[in-house]
Amino acid sequence: MDINKIAEGLRRGANVLCALSAEEKNKALKAVAEAIDKNRVKILEANALDVENARKGGMSEALIERLSLDNKKIDSIVSGIEIVVNQTDPIGEVAEGWITPEGLEIRQVRVPLGVAAIIYESRPNVTVDAFSLAYKSGNAILLRGSSSAINSNFALVSVIKEALKESGGVESAIELCEEDKTHEDVKQILNAVGLIDIVLPRGGKKLIKTVTENAKVPVIETGSGVCHLYVDEGADLDMAATIAENAKIQRPGACNAIETLLVNEKELSSFLPKLAEKLSDRVLLKADEKCFDILKNAGAKVEKATEDDFGFEFLDFVLAVKAVSDVNEAISFINSHNTKHSESIITNNRAHARLFQQKIDAACVYVNASTRFTDGGVFGFGAELGISTQKMHARGPMGIKALTTTKFLIDGDGQVRK
Repeated sequence: MDINKIAEGLRRGANVLCALSAEEKNKALKAVAEAIDKNRVKILEANALDVENARKGGMSEALIERLSLDNKKIDSIVSGIEIVVNQTDPIGEVAEGWITPEGLEIRQVRVPLGVAAIIYESRPNVTVDAFSLAYKSGNAILLRGSSSAINSNFALVSVIKEALKESGGVESAIELCEEDKTHEDVKQILNAVGLIDIVLPRGGKKLIKTVTENAKVPVIETGSGVCHLYVDEGADLDMAATIAENAKIQRPGACNAIETLLVNEKELSSFLPKLAEKLSDRVLLKADEKCFDILKNAGAKVEKATEDDFGFEFLDFVLAVKAVSDVNEAISFINSHNTKHSESIITNNRAHARLFQQKIDAACVYVNASTRFTDGGVFGFGAELGISTQKMHARGPMGIKALTTTKFLIDGDGQVRK
């Protein structure tokens, strides 16, 4: 891969994009949405090949679910673009403005970052999400997907480029890295100082660690999802069991699925049988000493947990279960084992709810709801670049504004500093 040539092309695209009106960008995005809708057979055929290869390679069904596309997911992709189209264009927005004692008029306005790169695993929907958010926010984007989704990604990008070309959009605003199993292209991206303005890793712990430890260009760090659910003393236990089921089973390969369930020790004998019944034999429970016998006697599929099971991202039908003495122990345990992604408490105690939300260190903190809601589409962004778990620039589901920064515009009438 010639990163210099690719980045130069993307920079030219970014320079054109940053001057376009919202109407011009929306016209191109609408054309892309229509093209994806019309070309769904081509896209689904390419995806079927990826899924077939993944199964032959032994990929787990939970991860294959992330890789797979169907008509419902294509509908969601198209809908996501349409929501981005209908969002307010952030470029040119005045964040603040004031006049100095010298009469200088200062405005802090929102501008694109320039050229972004995203390095991601599986999920071909990320290809479209990242493009649509980048395009609307005036940024060009370099996509580096995983080999498992190579056919899907090439099909999607070819449809996007053709739509941009036919609609008069900026075709040079998107590029996809060709498959490179040596990962040399990743090294080039991470070292492209002055060529790429920002890199976003989206995937598992290993990928994120590789990017954050080796990048010489700025990184918006997304995180793996070691998410917790805490069932408080006096909680609605039926609601807790239903939420636990949804947060673990609905999509176990997602980063916002729970990996550890904490239960107040006063509720163990009442709650754990409900949990066992709700999960049946669909989930392997890795339980600590206080929980193991209760779950076993309730007929759950259970084995004894090790210390390594807590703080581990299973991305599968596996859930660690642990007893805690109170809300304070739950908070302390979560903060020492989580990845700052999404955490939830099930409680009827308002003080405990507010304490949990105040003290938990995570991008998203829920009360009486599933962690599965941490998603740009659900939050109303239409699409997302990922879930940022860092504390600078952007945190949580990243929408349009995550790819913007600000600059100061100063108007004077002859002032000089004395």
